[in-house]
Amino acid sequence: MNLPAIGDNAPDFTTLNQREERVSLSDLRGKTVVLYFYPKAMTPGCTTQACGIRDTQSEFEQRNAVVLGISPDAPARLQKFIDKQQLNFDLLSDEDHQIAELYGVWALKKFMGKEFMGVHRLTFIIDADGKLAHIIEKVKTKTHHDDVLAVLDSL
Repeated sequence: MNLPAIGDNAPDFTTLNQREERVSLSDLRGKTVVLYFYPKAMTPGCTTQACGIRDTQSEFEQRNAVVLGISPDAPARLQKFIDKQQLNFDLLSDEDHQIAELYGVWALKKFMGKEFMGVHRLTFIIDADGKLAHIIEKVKTKTHHDDVLAVLDSL
């Protein structure tokens, strides 16, 4: 993986959320953005990760942080995921994985002896000026929300 460097401008993008509304990273300047990449909506690990964020959403808001999950899923699937899990934050669609490529998380994966290209689970913390402040490369789905809040408190 070829990740962007801490301190650099976070790669800007515009994509659709679950309601098929356009979301641009540059429109979120002035807030800290927690951009987390995950492989596929409605899978066990991704559900655990998203529900942890859902349950601590007020703590992210207290820190002036916007959480955005991003995956190769289509907006309709993202909306189903939100409805099923009662998620209270936006999910972004990256069907052509161009954003994942910008952030260096679209790379070779291995699972059950097979190799394939896919999204690696990483989290990027982007400061209010649009600079990359921190990268969590080893994401634990069960504690992701607490791990991100700890990073936000240390910045």
